[in-house]
Amino acid sequence: MSKPLSIINSVAPIRICDNGGWTDTWFAGHGQIFNIGVYPYAEVQIAVYPCESQENRIIINAENYGERYVIVPEKHWDKHPLLEAAIEYMRVPANLSLEVSIYSEAPGGASTGTSAAVTVALIGGLDRLSPGQMTPHEVASAAQKIETEILGQQCGIQDQLCSAYGGINYIEMFRYPHASVSPIQIPNTTWWELERRLALVYLGKSHRSSNVHEMVIRSLVSAGPDCQQLNDLRQTASRSRDALFADDFTALGAAMIENTEAQSRLHPALISTEAARVIEIAKAHGALGWKVNGAGGNGGSVTILCDAAAQVKRAMLRTIEQENPLFKNIPIYLSRYGLRVWKQG
Repeated sequence: MSKPLSIINSVAPIRICDNGGWTDTWFAGHGQIFNIGVYPYAEVQIAVYPCESQENRIIINAENYGERYVIVPEKHWDKHPLLEAAIEYMRVPANLSLEVSIYSEAPGGASTGTSAAVTVALIGGLDRLSPGQMTPHEVASAAQKIETEILGQQCGIQDQLCSAYGGINYIEMFRYPHASVSPIQIPNTTWWELERRLALVYLGKSHRSSNVHEMVIRSLVSAGPDCQQLNDLRQTASRSRDALFADDFTALGAAMIENTEAQSRLHPALISTEAARVIEIAKAHGALGWKVNGAGGNGGSVTILCDAAAQVKRAMLRTIEQENPLFKNIPIYLSRYGLRVWKQG
């Protein structure tokens, strides 16, 4: 293949500690969510060439799956529907040919919004092919629309917003899917200490939607948007925000625990046996809080907020990884930035 006309790079963070999750959905109607954008990023690189053949115009290189394939125009969305639908939605100019490489160090199905981060990074990169530039909010909205309206999947709005904005966010969804995002500005010392205390533990199995989730959704739809279950979840978001403003890690940990307990009240199976065991170990090591990421259920991951002693955190993570060979500590760093896009050439 000839030398590319340009190379577009884009990255977007994943999301942890989504207190208030479940309230960013169509059946909740309105909600409040607190979440934190972290490394590792989802990474997208787009090599742009002059178009030589409509048949081989767009190649996807899904590095995590070891797959490199051509998108066939008349055969839509047969391998990675989210990627392929996003590329079609963005309407690549007819005079260009692309090779799109996608990679993330975060395991898929970790309930950390990895698919949303990939879609945000992909849309942000493809947007550079058009004259106008989308705002982060517009990118997040497009990514969420692709997942819900085009692919017909159950999906809230918070993952895409966190990937687009980065940092620590308080999101108010005043009417689904419309929301405002308020970045939580804290002193560097609080930021650094929060980063040092947080841990992300992958449970070793990809999260999958299940009959439990469908049953919970049906129950919440019947109960209505202002039911006690959803209100309990909403309240943990503002408590998390206020705790950080007050530099109070104990209060933040309490909000995380409240949220996880509220998830369990939606259905006990949302806190899996594996997640419960990780929480037991965290509690034994004096952790201040824990949050089963995402909606909960089988697989996924747990965010842990540790106490002040760094060596105790390291001992806890060693114990967790020794408990089950599938359990894995994923190193994380707080992301001050959301979607970032830049061009070479």
